[in-house]
Amino acid sequence: MTLFGRGNHKRAFSLPPEYSRVDNLLDPTTPARLEDVIPDRKIYKHRTLVLCFDGTGEQFDDDNSNVVNLFSMLKKDDPEQQLVYYQAGIGTYSIPQIAQPWMAKVHKILDMMLGHHLDAHVMSGYEFLMQNYSIGDKICIFGFSRGAYTARALAGMIHKVGLLPRHNLQQVPFAYKMYSREDETGWRLSSNFKKSFSIDVDIEFLGLWDTVASIGLINRRLPFTSSNSNVRYFRHALALDEHRAKFSPSLWTHETNDDLSSKFGVSRGEMPKSNPKVKDQEASPEPSPILKHSHTRQSSTEKTLHEYEQEYDANSGSEPCTSVEEVWFSGCHCDVGGGAVKNDTRNALARIPLRWMIRECFKAKTGILFHRELLWKAGLDPGSLAPRASERPPVPYSNQSEAGSSTLNSPITPTTSQQNPFLKDFVSEEDEDRKDALTRVNDMLKKAPGWWILEVLPQKIKYLKADPDHPDDQAREVGRGWSWDYKICWANLGRARHIPHKHLGRVKVHRTVKLRKEAEAKELEERKKYVPLPKWNFEPLWVD
Repeated sequence: MTLFGRGNHKRAFSLPPEYSRVDNLLDPTTPARLEDVIPDRKIYKHRTLVLCFDGTGEQFDDDNSNVVNLFSMLKKDDPEQQLVYYQAGIGTYSIPQIAQPWMAKVHKILDMMLGHHLDAHVMSGYEFLMQNYSIGDKICIFGFSRGAYTARALAGMIHKVGLLPRHNLQQVPFAYKMYSREDETGWRLSSNFKKSFSIDVDIEFLGLWDTVASIGLINRRLPFTSSNSNVRYFRHALALDEHRAKFSPSLWTHETNDDLSSKFGVSRGEMPKSNPKVKDQEASPEPSPILKHSHTRQSSTEKTLHEYEQEYDANSGSEPCTSVEEVWFSGCHCDVGGGAVKNDTRNALARIPLRWMIRECFKAKTGILFHRELLWKAGLDPGSLAPRASERPPVPYSNQSEAGSSTLNSPITPTTSQQNPFLKDFVSEEDEDRKDALTRVNDMLKKAPGWWILEVLPQKIKYLKADPDHPDDQAREVGRGWSWDYKICWANLGRARHIPHKHLGRVKVHRTVKLRKEAEAKELEERKKYVPLPKWNFEPLWVD
């Protein structure tokens, strides 16, 4: 059925079926346990707005991404406490005004290749917030791949032009135009637009899986997508073994410069802040010392987007206190963001960063409401998450015993006495980590050789280089000794990702990478010893 009728095909309208809330509550077949949510709704007084942006070409199907998996666990039936929003990925967008199926398909392909409708993806999320935000709400945004970039762009748009009051739909395209402008006049107009029309709000939590550094074939960075002082918690899971040219990771930078003149931005006190502190059991994030001192230097003589961002934040009086965690995981792009295996697959690498992200939501005390029993499906014990996220016990690494056998196959003591209603063989989260860490890496250059076409084409790559203004290692340890630059890579040829190991101190790598490295070849699904693609000559910080 198309939007515009042709011949006998007419658009049909029908009333939605009516459901009895009373009958549903009294239905004896409804599992009562699924009504339980964590954390306790009495602890948090605020409402949470949760937005989820899927990856390129991703939507609900038989091999769902971690965005869908996370969304499926959220409480969705109580808009007074939590509102949720899901958006399918770039390359799945359909223009309502296009009646011809072949034209719609062409637009979807262009969207996937060029990010042709990135603005529509960002504005759709913006409109959801505009229509639903109320004072005191906490905004939490999640995304995978280019959906992660969309999530960053939405957070950046809210920072630069603010959030319009509800029902101002005609102003949204103009607000996006103001946001995307990179010239000096555009920055000045954005500041005035924010003061005249918008609400000044913060982003509570930005959780991303493997943000890519480009949207389609065109490299372009939108304002505040690499750094955003309006974000309170930033969590980023990165793929250690991804090595396609167009999937270069987009790392978070932490820059502020106290010496910048107050030229752009909204000065403190010029407009009211819409996020009053609510009296619940929340703790402010611990600001990293990196955020207070670091800045990156641009060599261009012209004023760069980075410098405009700095001047905007300097004038707004933003105190950068973002809590940042960027952690590397085993596997390629879809082994971190999901979508590489069928939904009924018992164990997969992507389950590890999914559990990590959910645990970070509880550690940050976001107040996001999850169905308690559905967390078991991800291999999580709800008792270890609420009322307080507990410290994880050590994982059994495969150190060789006296008998010469690996300890990976040794039994693990159950961490809970409660039976998992979904995973009958569940023992503990550590056991789930162990099983998932030994599964296959899904390398698209091997599974879909067509990707090699892009490996032989010239690519513009963004990377971190040592800053001659801060040559000492101590400065680089806190992030001041690096600057962003671009170079032309004439043929990537499946080269491993570059990990700037002194960009923000020690590189954080999930402890399951060590577990996988130390496993015997016979224990791994590929039946060969695991060696991460990037070669590093430093000791990472192993995290859980």
